[in-house]
Amino acid sequence: MTWQLRRATVDDVAAIMAIETSVFETDAWSDEMMRADVASPHTYYVVAFHPETPDVIDGYAGFLAPAGSRDGDVQTIAVAEHARRRGLGRVLMGALLGEARRRRVSEVFLEVREDNPVAQGLYESLGFVPIAVRPHYYQPDDVAAVVMKLTVPEPQPGLAVGHEITATEAPA
Repeated sequence: MTWQLRRATVDDVAAIMAIETSVFETDAWSDEMMRADVASPHTYYVVAFHPETPDVIDGYAGFLAPAGSRDGDVQTIAVAEHARRRGLGRVLMGALLGEARRRRVSEVFLEVREDNPVAQGLYESLGFVPIAVRPHYYQPDDVAAVVMKLTVPEPQPGLAVGHEITATEAPA
């Protein structure tokens, strides 16, 4: 599958929220929270779409790292049901980790639902390690969060293998 990536803008919030509310049924962010986060100068949000259907967002991800910070946080990541199991989550995480390198972040943190082994497996395959558990983190479901950390590796030269990606940037 081929996707294009571009930096998200507040004009994408409606499409982002459609995925957000379908994926995170009980603990989705509000429209206002998402709009503020996408617009923040401290965050980097990216959306993915198929080149033939640029108006249909298949996934999104957000990263927070204020200027000068050595730490960053994966704010959110979600893939629409129709685009799952095709590597898009990995592609989106790759975009966030690329931004972490550009911002000179040395450690990236995230929280993942304890009852989501698929996401945990993805993060572990990218080098994240569990460092803590936050009981009762996800409400109203009363599910614990596994806190994971990645020490950002230096880029390694080599051949790119996997899905074809074309990244385009919208003006900030």
